[in-house]
Amino acid sequence: MSLSPYFSSSSKVWEDIEWVYGIEDAGYEGWEIVADGRYKLDKPEQYNAIREVIASTGLGITVHAPYADLNLSTLNYPIWRESVRQICLCVEKAGDFTDRVTIHPGYMSPVGKLMPDKVWEHQKTALKEIGSCAIENNVLVCLENMIGIREFLCQRPEELQGMTGDIPGIGITLDFGHANTVGLIRDFQKIIGSVQHIHIHDNHGKHDEHLPLGHGTIDWGNIGKAVSSSYKGRVVIEGRSIEEAVMSLKTFRRCFTYQEKR
Repeated sequence: MSLSPYFSSSSKVWEDIEWVYGIEDAGYEGWEIVADGRYKLDKPEQYNAIREVIASTGLGITVHAPYADLNLSTLNYPIWRESVRQICLCVEKAGDFTDRVTIHPGYMSPVGKLMPDKVWEHQKTALKEIGSCAIENNVLVCLENMIGIREFLCQRPEELQGMTGDIPGIGITLDFGHANTVGLIRDFQKIIGSVQHIHIHDNHGKHDEHLPLGHGTIDWGNIGKAVSSSYKGRVVIEGRSIEEAVMSLKTFRRCFTYQEKR
């Protein structure tokens, strides 16, 4: 399997679903559903609308699980329990469309900072439960590296690998935009061969701007070579609009070894 460009937009989660048709028109092979807002898969009306759109296109599908106000490492048990429940429910529904779901790790609350070992334990316990749900639904759930905000877990490749390494049903999503905000592009490039999903978008190294490829400071020529030589599968370009999706795809085609399917 060669590289397959997919498009995803978290900024569209409250918009009418008609925008999705523009993904295929722009030349992408798939759509990563951000399962939040009007795209939560546990809402029957929304689920049915998504299913109808998928059936009327040739788009492949991956899913990004909800993350707004959820925390898989919180020490507040009712919030932790609800966070796990929502992720597992998303995984169950996503299994109807795909074999790949991305999730965010948790983050440290003020109380959590006083007990980092407990925070790590809660995150691992959550992943074990989510991994079991993933296996039951023929899905691989991939934990994503996070942006450069002090409280977030899994900002470094060794932490991400240590968190996921021994848990069945759990893999890794490598996000190069996030890696750039912590200055660790080169470190993350070293683990490309052991990841199961990739996200790409651009920024200037300080904030998670989600710019079109080539509009920030990331060297996509270098990354394109590394990804093309060590990874085969879906590469999700994250952006804010179809217009930006078109711009990013031009850079993707230039920098990554990619044979368009037509």
